[in-house]
Amino acid sequence: MTRRDLRETVFRILFRLEFNSDEDMKEQIELALNGEIPAEDEELFAQLEYSEENKKYISDRVLDIVDRHSEIDAVIEEISEGWKLARIGKAELAILRLAIYEMKYDDDIPVKVAINEAVELAKIYCDVEAKSFINALLAKLTK
Repeated sequence: MTRRDLRETVFRILFRLEFNSDEDMKEQIELALNGEIPAEDEELFAQLEYSEENKKYISDRVLDIVDRHSEIDAVIEEISEGWKLARIGKAELAILRLAIYEMKYDDDIPVKVAINEAVELAKIYCDVEAKSFINALLAKLTK
């Protein structure tokens, strides 16, 4: 499983944060990684086999982001200049949370890689303008 596959899985689970409480996210991780998934996610998750190491990485990453999501959301509000979180699309918000986490808390991922991967996720899961929006917001963190 590639780093990109792991990141995409983390993103898809993080997307559920908008519809579940922080406390419910452990259950959401279990459901996603153990085969009990919504129909729209079946194709992606069916293609991936999760080793115990990958499951631990995904689970730890999601839970760490959930633990810090208030702090990360404050960064998003600061760099989005007037955009309330409620106005930002749910997929875009999940991508931003993941990218900001990688930029601020993961020393193994270069900032440029985190931004590039966020833009790549936006190309897949968001509308056409989202990739520019996400790139612009994340670029503000580098200055």
